[in-house]
Amino acid sequence: MGVALIKLKIMPTCLEIDLDVLKEKVTLKIAEVGGEVTKYEEEPIAFGLKALIAYTRLPEDKDSSIIENALNDTEGVSSSDIIDYRRAVE
Repeated sequence: MGVALIKLKIMPTCLEIDLDVLKEKVTLKIAEVGGEVTKYEEEPIAFGLKALIAYTRLPEDKDSSIIENALNDTEGVSSSDIIDYRRAVE
């Protein structure tokens, strides 16, 4: 079965959001929909605001939009967008 490797850009709602706490929430939400986070990066945006870049794995038979929808309903997340999608075969 194939696996989708998905790179997400997650924008926090404000500067005061603790990114470590947000990472924990994102990891739990992605696990709830059957995915797995493999790595995080922080990307400076402007005026001290940083976006989280999450590298995730999701079974290919699942729709990738379930991750975006789950994250957009997460406290502390302003928006989430898929910025890269690749197929990997195990």
